[in-house]
Amino acid sequence: MVVASAVVFLASLLIGALGIYLGARIIVGAGDYDHAIVTALIGAVVWAVVGFFVGWIPLLGPALALLAYITVINFQYPGDWTAAAMIGLVAWVTVLIALYALAAVGITGFNAVGVPGL
Repeated sequence: MVVASAVVFLASLLIGALGIYLGARIIVGAGDYDHAIVTALIGAVVWAVVGFFVGWIPLLGPALALLAYITVINFQYPGDWTAAAMIGLVAWVTVLIALYALAAVGITGFNAVGVPGL
């Protein structure tokens, strides 16, 4: 059970990192997948912590969690807040497409670690 959970977590993290990698590559030209993995992991932890403390507040809680996630991207990659938000958006769309394709063929569920809302 623990091994299966670890495998699912790792696979989800790698898919989330793929989204961040592609977003960073497209938006700011950064092309280091290892850096995207670290960013996805930190982003997931920050999202979870902020969501735990303020996620229950309607509208404000999820907005603060999203802002915290974009803040992680902003600190991890060059560019401004707009670039960080665009990296997050490209990551979200990329992961959405990848997970839809994998779920359609029965390989995985529809969730990923490191990208909010999936």
